[in-house]
Amino acid sequence: MPTPSPAGLPVLLPRCSSPLVLLEHVNLTQPDQQLATLFYVVGLGFTRDPFLMVGLDNMWVNIGRTQMHLPTGAPQRLRGRIGLTVPWLRHLPARLEPLRKPLAHTAFDVRAADEALLVRCPWGNAFSVHAAPPGETLPGIAYVELDVPAGTAEGLARFYTELLGAPASLAGLGDGLQRALVPVASGQSLRFVESRAPLPAYDGHHVQLYIDPPEGAHRRLAEHSLLQRDRGPQDWRFTDLVDPGEGRALYQLEHEMRGCRHPLFGRRLVNRNPAQRQATYRPGEDELPEAPSPRNALDGGGTPP
Repeated sequence: MPTPSPAGLPVLLPRCSSPLVLLEHVNLTQPDQQLATLFYVVGLGFTRDPFLMVGLDNMWVNIGRTQMHLPTGAPQRLRGRIGLTVPWLRHLPARLEPLRKPLAHTAFDVRAADEALLVRCPWGNAFSVHAAPPGETLPGIAYVELDVPAGTAEGLARFYTELLGAPASLAGLGDGLQRALVPVASGQSLRFVESRAPLPAYDGHHVQLYIDPPEGAHRRLAEHSLLQRDRGPQDWRFTDLVDPGEGRALYQLEHEMRGCRHPLFGRRLVNRNPAQRQATYRPGEDELPEAPSPRNALDGGGTPP
């Protein structure tokens, strides 16, 4: 299992001025929709999107204003971990422990570490689950933390600063290792943590971010011949992260980039209240509210999620 985030970074950063507006989803292929439902929906308490990707070949899972995208395929493993926040952290162990038996043949695991739960999905992807900020009733993806080779953090910080316009920063971690921190305006972040351990080969997983304005970054990536699936500034992708000064290849992580005029930006995502039970059903509380309600189960009333 992974260790807590190095150097004591907060789970969510202060909101900031960055062209990266929102880290909206992480995409990981997985081979079994039933096991994915058991883990993400039954265990973690999230919600399958009821409107898009409702077949057997893909599943979108709503996590507040963010999502996991889970197309059916050979399992992909993110080289690092995903940080989540949930308003029901203290009830989460009771939700996850019953999964040990049906998922005993998988990589599933859960254990406590400091003030977080460290959880592995059935295919070995690592999640650190933290308590949501006070007053926040929705869960969310807070950060994606990636293990990167030693000696790459400085170039990665330049990549995001010079090519995407994001105010990336560097911090020392000891033993000659560094971390590059890429803030998102929402308070989310990408975190690149140097490691001397061998890293698995990149298997094609991706993250999706909204950028505003997109035109300058789109142009700069094109000038470096890094664009993929280029549908114009509102919808483009890249995978190779390079040092913009040297042109040296540093890391691979597919980025799906969308401008804020993309039709999916700001789409309302349904989030069920995982506290609802048939035996203790409370009318009008099927969905998580956008703001605390005095009768909502997540702020002290009702049944634990």
